[in-house]
This record gives sequence, C-alpha cells and structure tokens, in this order.
Amino acid sequence: MSRIARIDVRRVSARMPRPWVPEAPDLHLIIVRVEDDQGAVGTGFSWTPTIGASAVSALLGDDIRRFVVGQDADPATLWPLLWAHLHEAGGGGITTIAIAGLDLALWDLRTRRDGVGLATALGRRHERLPVYGSGVNLHYSADELVAQVRRWTDRGLDAVKVKVGKPDLSEDIERVAAVRDALGPGRRLMIDANQRWDLPTAVRALEALARFDLTWIEEPLRADDTAGYRALGAETSVPIALGENLHTIHRFRDVLDAGFASTVQPNVVRVGGITPFLEIAALAGERGVDVAPHLLPDISAQLGMALPGETWVEDVEDADFAALRVLAAPSPVRIEGPWATVSESPGLGLTFVPTPQTHTEETP
Repeated sequence: MSRIARIDVRRVSARMPRPWVPEAPDLHLIIVRVEDDQGAVGTGFSWTPTIGASAVSALLGDDIRRFVVGQDADPATLWPLLWAHLHEAGGGGITTIAIAGLDLALWDLRTRRDGVGLATALGRRHERLPVYGSGVNLHYSADELVAQVRRWTDRGLDAVKVKVGKPDLSEDIERVAAVRDALGPGRRLMIDANQRWDLPTAVRALEALARFDLTWIEEPLRADDTAGYRALGAETSVPIALGENLHTIHRFRDVLDAGFASTVQPNVVRVGGITPFLEIAALAGERGVDVAPHLLPDISAQLGMALPGETWVEDVEDADFAALRVLAAPSPVRIEGPWATVSESPGLGLTFVPTPQTHTEETP
C-alpha cells in the first residue's frame, strides 16, 4: 500500500437557496485533497451546516497533516491510529468531523485507483433507493409548510419529514394535522424535534401526535441522554430514530444495546467518514435496526446502495451539492421523483469547483 505524501485543505462557504435558519444562510465545506507517494490523488470533504468550520480546517491543516504524512494511505489502517492520536482533543465532534475529510479523500483515492465507484467498491445491493422529502421548516408558516409538502407529493414522494418543537404544543398539533391532511393516509410521515424536548415534554407531545400515524419521531431528546431515551421508549408507541449527533461507534453501541431505537441515522461526516460508517451500519444490522443515513445525499445515496434491507435517501429541499453550486461536474447521485440512482463514476464521483459561490480560505 502507498503512503500519504501530501494533504491540502481549503474551506468553501456556499449560500443556501433555502437557509435552514435565517441567521445562518451559509453551509460550510472543508475540501481535502490527498496525494500518495505514487502520485495518486483523492478528494474528500468535511461539512458543517452552521458552526465549527474554522476549527475543522485548523485541525486538518495542523495536527492531522503532521501526523498522517508518511502514514499508510489505506483508510481502514489509518483511521484508528488517527482517532487515537486526536482523542485527547475529544473522542467525537470536531475531531471526527475533521477525520472525515481525510477518510473520504482516501476512499476516493483508493476507488479511483481501482477504477470503480464507491457503491461498487462497497458491494452494491440496490439499483435505486426510495427518497423522502426532508424539511428544515420549523420557521415556515403553516401555509408554507403545506406548500412544501405538496411540492414533494407532486414529485411522487411517498414519505416526508417535518420539524416539530414549537413552544406551544397546540401549534405542533395543528401543523402535523395539516401535513397529514396534505399527504393523505397512504404516505409515511416522520417528525423531527431536533433535541428540543425534555422527557416530560416528549411524552406529552407524542401522546398528542401519535394519532397521525408517524413512522418515527427523530431526536426528541438531547442525543446524549441515553437514560431519557430508554424511559421515553417505555412510554411511547411512536418509533424512535436518532444518530445524526452521535459521533462514535461506542455511542451507537450504547444506543443499540439500550434497545429503544427503531432506526439509526449516522451522518458520514460526523462519525468520521466512510470507514466508521460501515462499522456502525454493520453493528446496526447485527442488532436488526434499520439504518437511514443522515443528509448529504451525494455520499449517503452511494453508501445506501451497499446497505442490506430497506433504507432511505434524505433529500432536503435545495440542499444537495448541485443546488449549492459547489460541483464542477454532475454528481453521480441523481434524484428524480421518489427515487435516487447512482451512476458508475470512479471514486466518490465529486469534482468541486475551484472558486466557491461565497468565499474560500486556504489552509497553508
């Protein structure tokens, strides 16, 4: 196996067509280019939707760069060594988000060298995957929310996810009722509280909302509150999904062993890249728990193609890389109507623009 000769890091901030929160209109990517001692090149990225991009860039440009140059370029070999090296700075969070940029670049290098796409390299099991419409829409008016849901149903989507967590539970009830009316009885409806509730609030809210035939409630409590989730699981019939804010396989094992999760949602960047994502997905499979990758459809759909059983591609309106205008060539992931497909492009198949929409900062 070759060894890492060089890594380069640059930060890209892209203006979102539909900002997730009004006070944070930009989404941030940290592009990582890695070259090995045989001249092969791979490109990956880290991602932060609101905060942390400067810290991730600094960690990649300093501690990670100094540790990995000269190391084996095999991602599975390098990942545990790098994680152990960085662990003093934190076992997850900024550290795993930064590691992901390098891990994705190394997978890109490896699969480009082999002349295959990521889905093929991982063992493709599906030719297409179902898509669900996902809205960052708690700040939408009820009319705007229903209009968004109708855009999804007009596309033929059979499942949607909307935000809950208004200060007044009656408003959540009215909004979810309006969404269910717009969907009709035959489509799946998921709701996402984004960690806004404590245990008593979650129990009370789900007692009121369960009648809308919910596929899952996502992150009703703080992601770290395993004891609270265990208690909630004993109190509600609504299936519980979480995982976008879990950063290590150890935390996923805690959740899976506790038995309250029907679906886990690892984010490929937040967990540290493709290498740990595959381990987490395998662990969930052993426990009989569904895996629904969180966001980032340009990578998540490729990973999903290699997962056994049913999985979903989360499609947040106007938030893929094409909509953000950060790609210089089409993504291998194509979403049309209710389905996602993946073409056979070497590596990750992502070519980022040299000049971003908003601004870039090089890390020397």
